[in-house]
Amino acid sequence: MQSHPPTTPFGRRSLTLAHVASQMVAATRPPEKVVHKWKIYQAICTARPRLGVSERSLSVLNALLTFHPETALTGEQDLIVFPSNRLLSLRAHGMPASTLRRHLAVLVDAGLIVRRDSPNGKRFARKDDDGEIELAFGFDLSPLVVRSEELESLAAAVEAEARALRLVRERITLCRRDIAKMIETGVEEGVPTRRGGQGPADWQEVHAAFRSIVDQIPRTATRQQLEPIAEELSQLADDVLNLLETHIKSKNPSANESHSERHIQNSNPEAPIDLEPVFREGRAAGAEPGPQPSRVGEGAYPLGMVLSACPDIVDYAKGRVSNWRDFLATAAVVRSMLGISPSAWEEAQKVMGEVPAAIVVACILQRGTAINSAGGYLRGLTRKAEVGEFSLGPILMAQINSRRRDKQRA
Repeated sequence: MQSHPPTTPFGRRSLTLAHVASQMVAATRPPEKVVHKWKIYQAICTARPRLGVSERSLSVLNALLTFHPETALTGEQDLIVFPSNRLLSLRAHGMPASTLRRHLAVLVDAGLIVRRDSPNGKRFARKDDDGEIELAFGFDLSPLVVRSEELESLAAAVEAEARALRLVRERITLCRRDIAKMIETGVEEGVPTRRGGQGPADWQEVHAAFRSIVDQIPRTATRQQLEPIAEELSQLADDVLNLLETHIKSKNPSANESHSERHIQNSNPEAPIDLEPVFREGRAAGAEPGPQPSRVGEGAYPLGMVLSACPDIVDYAKGRVSNWRDFLATAAVVRSMLGISPSAWEEAQKVMGEVPAAIVVACILQRGTAINSAGGYLRGLTRKAEVGEFSLGPILMAQINSRRRDKQRA
């Protein structure tokens, strides 16, 4: 490996302490170290915001790397490339000479390359009698080898920050969608905003609070700016959901609260949602005649709550799902798409009721690949409904709580 003493730039270009530091870094290149030049270039592109270089400066660095014949940059090689401005401009997609010089200076100032100027400022290589390069003047790529770990660490930090920003933006988007639809459900179904159902349903205040939070979101925001807003929206979403859940419980006093609560508390947050709550009391009394299946009417569960628990069914609607008629028509389409036979569908409607059967189909769709055979699954739930071991309440509550956990994990 050729030894390079510190050099000063040719002509009017000044020498800075940063340039001296870059030359000191280049001199510490370990002989045994090997770096893939295109991988380190990719890391530099990712870490660009931290390095203070532009895309056009990186295109010049890309052109410089093409003049090094090997893919690997090693500590034993002489890593000086010496293209003329004309050739370098061609490989930099025809960049003008003045622009080329400016971006070369940016790369030097960033410590990514070191300038090794000849006495007359020209770039060339002097060879010995055997044709080997004895002395070269141009741009030294050694800092890329020495700083490879630092550059990769910077790239990883930039990627982690970008991922965190993306996640918090997704969290805000989900909260905004959920809150807007839950408020719409509360208004349409006349859900009171005061506990115990006392007092008028003032959803205008809830919407005003929602808009005041949303209006805080800047057009171009950092993760640090968005995280407090995401927390506020998450808290508001939990509050609105609690209002709807309280309304459901108060509207269905005949539902077995203890079984619903035990189902939610004992469920593993990481396990798939159980759409088949088992009522042990019903099974223990198997010797007695099974109770008649209860057919849940349209008004038992608000349509908005069902859509909040199972939003995927809306994607299969011809337009908006604004009433139970639209919901039933869409469920019929989804039933066919899931491969549920007409006989299984008719039997479920006969035993459960038309609306509950459609809600079950929406829940099956929401679970996706967690259910291997939708038709067999529906028949199993129909058998449970025949003996009184099936209830829609725990299903919807489990589905809602699962979506809330997914949102919190995000």
